Amino acid sequence: MNISKIIKTEHHTRGCVFSIEAENNTIIQILFLHHSLERIEQWEINSEKIIETLIYPEEVMVGHRNRYIAHRRYGSHIVSAVYEYEEEMPVLITVYYPYLEKYYKGGNIYEDKIFKRS
Repeated sequence: MNISKIIKTEHHTRGCVFSIEAENNTIIQILFLHHSLERIEQWEINSEKIIETLIYPEEVMVGHRNRYIAHRRYGSHIVSAVYEYEEEMPVLITVYYPYLEKYYKGGNIYEDKIFKRS
């Protein structure tokens, strides 16, 4: 499993910017919109699982409005994180926690990778 560490969070008018240290001491900033923060609380998912899903997904597909959907399995569920980019910064739009069989396509599909962009 890949390890990431939240090194800083900053208030933003649209939510919260997480600064994350990933592999090889690479720093990645991701804006979590207020809506996504509400969904994280609603689904009772910790931020580390969301970050792991975004940076080290098992699959990423293109969704509505050309947004990306990152998936990572956790037991019988998947974290489904919907994001897009504003300039070069990833922006987390929303999060779901559905059952695995509903959306998971089997892995190894990568329409995008945040970590590889950094």
